[in-house]
Parts: sequence; C-alpha cells; structure tokens
Amino acid sequence: MYHWQVNKRQLRSHKKTTLFMEYDVIVIGSGPGGYTGAIRCAQLGLKTAIIEKYPSLGGTCLNVGCIPSKALLDSSEHYYNAAHTFAEHGIKLADLQVDLAQMIARKASVVEQTTKGITFLMKKNKIDELHGVGSFVDPHTIKITKDDGSEQVIKGKNIIIATGSKPMSFPSMPIDKKRVITSTEALTLQEIPKHMIVIGAGVIGAELGSVYARLGSKVSFVEFADSMIPTMDKTMGKELQKSIKKLGADFYFSHKVTKVENTGDEVIVNVDTPKGEQITLTGDYCLVSVGRRPYTDGLNLEAAGLKTDDRGKLEVDNHLRTSVPHIYALGDVIRGAMLAHKAEEEGTFIAETIVGQKPHIHYRLIPGVVYTWPEVASVGYTEEEVKKEGIPYKVGSFPFKALGRARASMDVDGLVKVLAHKETDEILGVHMIGARTADMIAEAVVAMEFRASAEDVSRMSHAHPTYTEAFKEACLAATDNRAINM
Repeated sequence: MYHWQVNKRQLRSHKKTTLFMEYDVIVIGSGPGGYTGAIRCAQLGLKTAIIEKYPSLGGTCLNVGCIPSKALLDSSEHYYNAAHTFAEHGIKLADLQVDLAQMIARKASVVEQTTKGITFLMKKNKIDELHGVGSFVDPHTIKITKDDGSEQVIKGKNIIIATGSKPMSFPSMPIDKKRVITSTEALTLQEIPKHMIVIGAGVIGAELGSVYARLGSKVSFVEFADSMIPTMDKTMGKELQKSIKKLGADFYFSHKVTKVENTGDEVIVNVDTPKGEQITLTGDYCLVSVGRRPYTDGLNLEAAGLKTDDRGKLEVDNHLRTSVPHIYALGDVIRGAMLAHKAEEEGTFIAETIVGQKPHIHYRLIPGVVYTWPEVASVGYTEEEVKKEGIPYKVGSFPFKALGRARASMDVDGLVKVLAHKETDEILGVHMIGARTADMIAEAVVAMEFRASAEDVSRMSHAHPTYTEAFKEACLAATDNRAINM
C-alpha cells in the first residue's frame, strides 16, 4: 500500500489536501495492548495501522520487559538448581560455571523470535506497520517522524493511544545506565555483579534481584515500604522474603534512599533507617526499580485536545474513551495496574466497542504474577483490603510442603491462601506462592469469574499428584477447615 510522503509545507496545509492514507483505526504503540487491539480491530473488518517508534514491534514487554526477564529468570533457575539440587536428584556435574554472555545471547534470541512473530501477525491480519514517532496534528491526524527526518501523515476515524510506560527515577537516584541502572540495562550486563543494591522490592526488583542472586551476586534490597511486593497480600511478601533470603539476600524495609552516587567502580547508596539513623551501602551496581511512569512524550496531546493528570495518565471513561470520544487509551497510560495482560484485555475491549459490541472487563479479576522462584500469583481482594472494607471473610491456606507433587520436585516453599465470604462462601481472593503458581492462578480466575464458592472448587476433582491440589486443599480449609492432607 502506498503512503503519501509530505514536506513541511504540505503538512501545514494538510486540511486542504486529500493525499493522506485514511484508516478506521490508528494504534500508536505496539506493546501487548497495542498489537492485540490492532489485531482485534482487523479481525472485525476495520482498516488498521499501527505505529511504533522503535525498529521492532512488541513494546517494553517483548523487548526489554516481560519476555527477556523471564528468559533470564529461567536460565538463572536452571543454573541454581544444577548447583544446589541436582546432586540430590542423583545428577552429578563437574566444573559448573555461568556463561553470562550465552545467557544474554539466548535471551536476545527469544526476544527476536517473539517480536518477529508480532510482525508476522501484522502481515497476516493486513495491518499497516509504520515506524517512527507518532504525534497528533489534530484530533484525527497523526504525523509520523521517521529516523531519517522524513515525515508521513495519516488520518484515522478512531485512534488508540497505547504508548506504555518507562522506568521511573528520582533526582536522588540519577540513572547513568552504567553502574546505576534500570531494568533495561539489567537485562544486558556484561558481568555478574559482586554486590547489587536493588532500590525497590516490588515485582521488577524482586525478579531481577533474584536472577543475579542465583548467579552468585550479593543482593541487598532497599524498600521504602515494610515488605517485599507491598501491593500484594502481606502473606505473599513475607513468604517470598523467606525464599529469597535463602539466596543470601539482605533486606532493608521501611528505609528511604537519600542519595545514589557512582564513583567509578562503585556505587554508594545513602539510606535513612526507620530510627532516623543514616547508613551507607556500597556495591558495584545499583538497580533502581521504584516503579514506572506513563509514557506520552512526543505525542503532542494538546493538538488533539487532550491532557494528562498530575500522575501523567490519560483520563478515560468506562468505555476507555478519552475526553475526545474517538480517541481511546489503554494500558500503562491510564488508570489501573501496569500489566501486559490488562492492556491486552483493554485492546480487545476498545476494538469491540468501536464496532458497537458490548464487551466487559472485570478489573478485580485481572491476576498479578511475580516470576521469581517460587512464583507468586494473586487475584481478587487481599486480606488487607477485605479488612479495610469491612467484608466478613474466612481464610483457608495450604502449604506446599504438605503436597506430594511439591516434595517430588523439591519445590516445597510456599502456600495457597484463599479468602472466602464468611456468609456466602463466595471466593473473594486467591493468593499463591509456590511452583507454577503463575499458571495455577488461571483456575482461580475462572472460578471467580463464575462467582464460585470455596465449596464449589473443593468438590472439583484435581489430578493427583499436581500442584493445583494445593488450591483445592486451601478451599477445603476455608470450608469448615476440611483440608485432607494437613
């Protein structure tokens, strides 16, 4: 398909010309929300274009987030098991060592395969793939500025903003991408750190910190909150800390970082303790993982009549429309958790809304996962939330160490915790830490989508021996304390 190239003079007079490609939908950003939304739009018969500023599609998740971090997590887990558990399994190894360069190369190969798969899907669905920085000229017109400085202008009846997020920092923690790094640089280190200081013990910090702890780094977590993964159920944070502590990690909770300085070969981190004292941590790398910020830089939102709130997010209604009705937004640039699968659901939701369907998203039932080992997975209310809202509840839990399948694989850390309504027995929340809980949580989501009770799940047959039996047993425990194997 031919795309009309325009110069600056043509751009200024764009309202007088009809030489622009016109689309039913233009998607700005090709992360999970963007490419999913584009595919669903195309499936529904809408002429669709997708704009991506970087050479490869997939956004943060596929290029420098979800996929590459999981590749390194798996590699580090294999090495750790080879070093610490293989002998007990009867597998003897000699001269075991880490080839970090090969780990990074394998990770890069996984990323390349995955992003090429997205390009294939664009072609399969006849979606026009355009590269460059997309910005609004007016509410229906998008200018694409390419790397070589050339410009292309297209028009859309509907526009979806799916530009994602970037790592956040503070002035006291200047990122130099050498010694003071973000998650992006942590995925391409050339050496295993001797001592990595991780600022923030949330999902990203926990995952990448655990990668290098398994590979032999001393890891120190400095967290402003009072536990690991502080947005999740408190029980999960406590259990995850127990597991990661076995890797030799140190934890500084309720501590505030006041200054981070790269002195050349070292990073010095000044920290205020809960008692008002000051301590200094010294390492060779400092990973800053204090959250992410919505990324709308360069969009020229004002030209479309849009603006962000004080947190940098775009406000949307229940149909994910912005204040300009034909412009939608999704994922990390709007309210809610910054999760790839949340953005995917929103991409599908917007596409179906555009054609007049009535889709729905149950935001309370979008699961959260931490891909450490053991994995952590959660859906629904936390115990802290039901207490705060005054909801009558009961708790059932079951430890992995009482599970035959977990003992067979030597994955005995963790538990499953079920919160159920005290009067109706409806499942309100499920929180898991243990082997394969990232996959197990889907069963809880299905049950809760159909408003199942703990009794309902406890009556379902679960194959033996499996990890999912822990969910059934936790539901039995929540139902009159009827767990069989505990």
